[in-house]
Amino acid sequence: MPLDPTPVPSELRGLRLALLVSGGIAAYKLVDLASALTQAGSQVRVAMTPSATRFVGPPSFQGVTGNPVLTGLWATDGSPEPHVALGDWAQLILLAPATANVIGRVASGRSDDIVTATLLAARCPVVVAPAMNDAMWSKAPVQENISLLRRRGMTVVEPEVGHLASGHVGTGRLADASKLLKAMADAVRSRYDLAGRHVIVSAGGTREPIDSVRFISNYSSGKMGFAIAAAAADRGAHVTLVTTANHPTHHGVELRQVATADEMLAELRSEVKGADLLMMAAAVADFRPARTAAGKIRREETPKLTLELESIPDLIATLGREKDAAEVFRIGFAAEDSDLAEKAVEKMKRKGLQGIVANDISRKDIGFGSDHNAGVVFFADGSHHELDKMTKREMADRILDLVVPRLKHKK
Repeated sequence: MPLDPTPVPSELRGLRLALLVSGGIAAYKLVDLASALTQAGSQVRVAMTPSATRFVGPPSFQGVTGNPVLTGLWATDGSPEPHVALGDWAQLILLAPATANVIGRVASGRSDDIVTATLLAARCPVVVAPAMNDAMWSKAPVQENISLLRRRGMTVVEPEVGHLASGHVGTGRLADASKLLKAMADAVRSRYDLAGRHVIVSAGGTREPIDSVRFISNYSSGKMGFAIAAAAADRGAHVTLVTTANHPTHHGVELRQVATADEMLAELRSEVKGADLLMMAAAVADFRPARTAAGKIRREETPKLTLELESIPDLIATLGREKDAAEVFRIGFAAEDSDLAEKAVEKMKRKGLQGIVANDISRKDIGFGSDHNAGVVFFADGSHHELDKMTKREMADRILDLVVPRLKHKK
């Protein structure tokens, strides 16, 4: 079944999708679907039951997705629990063609192959697309198992009427690709409110070199920006994190490592076109040395050193004046030690932002390097929202809760 011209929904683009293939004759149809999703920008990984490999060879799926195919519970890549790793990684699972056998095993909680074990370990929405003989589909045990899967929160895309491999004509044919894609998009939409969105986050304090070994920087740890990037990825966004900091990175985040303000601006410019949201959590230096020494400045040769500093252009304000960032919803951060509201609102207006998150850095319990934060979110429409002390990851989600409804509708 070649894919019809129905485009891949935007919600699925950039998402991490696990395609679990069981042993039905319709297994070959999933190669086209995996190819279309991959070409649309989705990250697709495939796992197959042993019987599925008798209908389609794993190299077919590897060829169209670019990823190795799992066919057993014992991985060849050194992963001790490949089913757990795949279940953790996936943001959406499609089980197709779901045979009467695999539906029964899933309903009973079995985990005796890579497909059923992954489903049991999964934390994401699951779409099930049955395909089987019409007589099998109509039997009470199959219908009871389907009802059980629905009660457990799985989405079932019922089979269609058509010619079956047995020679009969009846209900049992795998649903058309357009119906599978719609069901997948609907499942994503109900769970991931940033699906199909490109979110750019900056994090950490920039480092402006004095010489080859010294630099001007600040106390920013980058933890808040990393938390925002992880929260956005968990909500389905394609996330680019431009950072000077070094922390463990969420597997759904693309990392762009930089050092100076100029490097950060260059990376942001390369990513911002077509993006939906820019969260400028980085602490960009206000000043840098007007001249950088070529090598190390030695104390013995320079007993007295005077640094001439020059101002650094405001990165988010600069981007806001450029065409590629004009349609991007831009949120800044303001670290202040007094007059929080007044200074934050003034910064938001001066920089042409849609919103700003203000933090009181005089508080020792939420200062630089802390795992907790608190603040006030101000928006250009005049509204403001206070966020009490919480973990930075919790605060990241609260900020996104406020921002997501304000994003423009995605066509």
